[in-house]
Amino acid sequence: MKVGAKVRFIVRDLDSQGAGVGTVAEPIALDVHVPGALPGEEISAHIDSVSTHRPVAWATLGTIHRPSVERVAPVCPAHGRCGGCVLQHYNVDAQARWKEARLRHDVARNPILAGTPVSVIVSSPRALGYRNNAKLVAARNDSGRLVLGAYAPRTHRVVDLAGCAITEPAIEQAATAVRDVLQAHGIQPYDEKRLTGLLRYVILRANATGQVLVTLVTSGDAFPCRDLVVQSLVARAPNVIGVVQNVNPSRGNEIFGSFEHTLHGEPTIEDRIGDVRLRISSRAFFQANRDVANAAYQAITAATRPGPTDRIVDAYAGVGGIALTLAPLAEVVIGIEEHVGAVGDAEASAVLNVTKNARFVAGDVVEHLGELGHADIVILNPPRKGCAPEVLQQAVALGPRVIAYLSCAPDTLLRDLAILAASNYRTTEIRPFDMLPHTSHLEALAILGR
Repeated sequence: MKVGAKVRFIVRDLDSQGAGVGTVAEPIALDVHVPGALPGEEISAHIDSVSTHRPVAWATLGTIHRPSVERVAPVCPAHGRCGGCVLQHYNVDAQARWKEARLRHDVARNPILAGTPVSVIVSSPRALGYRNNAKLVAARNDSGRLVLGAYAPRTHRVVDLAGCAITEPAIEQAATAVRDVLQAHGIQPYDEKRLTGLLRYVILRANATGQVLVTLVTSGDAFPCRDLVVQSLVARAPNVIGVVQNVNPSRGNEIFGSFEHTLHGEPTIEDRIGDVRLRISSRAFFQANRDVANAAYQAITAATRPGPTDRIVDAYAGVGGIALTLAPLAEVVIGIEEHVGAVGDAEASAVLNVTKNARFVAGDVVEHLGELGHADIVILNPPRKGCAPEVLQQAVALGPRVIAYLSCAPDTLLRDLAILAASNYRTTEIRPFDMLPHTSHLEALAILGR
């Protein structure tokens, strides 16, 4: 198959990135991946690239000869260009069914986990306007105006995200105000090739009441018209309770630098998951969908059934959401988190909730797990890469009666569950959560018993 060739086939499924995939039989059987195509559709597509190592190709969608009954009109103006909500053209209920089915398929084909019950997916109460944070890249459009957006897939071309329907309304309103104020004061976006300009990113966090924390990531500390910019922004968007300048002079792809200072108001924002109040700073990780996060935390509580004499360890504790949810039911909760700033947030959140039986430590998860001796319940909530084998070994060494593993990457979750099975911890249930509707991402909670 040559690049540029036109192919016609029926889409059988979506791949892990949300692209449609089907097989072209001639001249050899070739799996073709097509962003924007949906299962059951008959399509024509143009081949963009062909793997030299395996029978796989990638193509651009051309004609949809027979559309899926689940195809819907995307809401966002940038759909198909920004690379974020790759499934916005797919009925949201069908998206959830596909995610659940994919997890069931992956569990069934794992020889160690085959037969493990997979629950019905927990959907998000809001399919749109659910995301409480946004990380926006600053750039100029073809007309020379400042835009805040995201890199198009596999490029550093910035797509304008004005009008994004996935973020909470307060985020979109604040983004518009920030963009207009910075444009009016002539603030130049950073050019990563020429190493010129000031503004690199705008980070926005909104809480449940609609307050917003704004973080401006700049290439240097010098900020022309800084006071006027802040005054204009607060006047334009009174729900902005804090403005932080983070300085990142590096040439790499890291969003944040190590130095920042407050330009206005508070350097943190308070939000809530369920009944738990949480303080969140500019760089700390916080679940993007607080409603689904609350459902997951309640599921952890119900499955682990903490008692008044239980000692709970929460590894990768972040700002303390899970730990502080469980603390009222246990004797003591110990949260471990590598990010020092997040530990500070967790400690402050414990004070907000008048929680005296939770403590948080900053540092290496393996090291601190090895110092604890015993735990009745262990919570694992790692980043996408999952847990290192040493983390799993130390978790098992604590001898918990139950392990709750909340994952944002089912592939690494299933890998780690198989490792834990070798240490006599059997997975009794896996429950999927649609934390990020319109994306291919899936959150999953596994409960393991000894």
